[in-house]
Amino acid sequence: MATAAGLGDKAPRTERGRKTLRRVLEAAALEFGERGYHEAAINGITQRAGVALGTFYTYFESKEEVFRALVRDMSHATRQHVAEAVRGAPDRLTAERLGLEAFIGFVRQHRELYRIIEEAQFVADDVYREHYLTFAEGYRRNLAAARGRGEIADGADEPRAWALIGMSVFLGMRYGIWDDDLSPAEVADVAINLVSEGLRKRDP
Repeated sequence: MATAAGLGDKAPRTERGRKTLRRVLEAAALEFGERGYHEAAINGITQRAGVALGTFYTYFESKEEVFRALVRDMSHATRQHVAEAVRGAPDRLTAERLGLEAFIGFVRQHRELYRIIEEAQFVADDVYREHYLTFAEGYRRNLAAARGRGEIADGADEPRAWALIGMSVFLGMRYGIWDDDLSPAEVADVAINLVSEGLRKRDP
């Protein structure tokens, strides 16, 4: 995921370097997730990763730079996890249900995700926007393709994409971070029923 982190020329070229970078990013996720951006420290990251301070500077020049790389890395990991979960889904509504279930499960395993992404709007607003804009564009393309296949009703793809993202974000917060009183599958079933059937009361 080093390329996704946007390292450019500093991206490691060996397997050993990639593993070291992965340790640094995972340590940064713990440091920023537990302490927040302003209280987090580079030496806290290196201690958690078990690497020398000089190793950190091989890949990053500052705390902000590793934070920005981490946001991109986590965004990529989230999208990849959901994409793998929906691969092979027979239609768009099934893919939405599987994707939401996978997203909530991912959040439960990576509870630092929300704190880091939300702090990004104050630390690196461009990367924060990039995170959601990239998600939205993927959703838009998927909805357009499903509409072309006749799987979903006609409509404006972009606002529908943002509506689905908003649903996922808040359901992930409620049932992934705050409490886990419902399983990801139960939450996904309720949400996709809402998406597919709406709130309109129907005659029996």
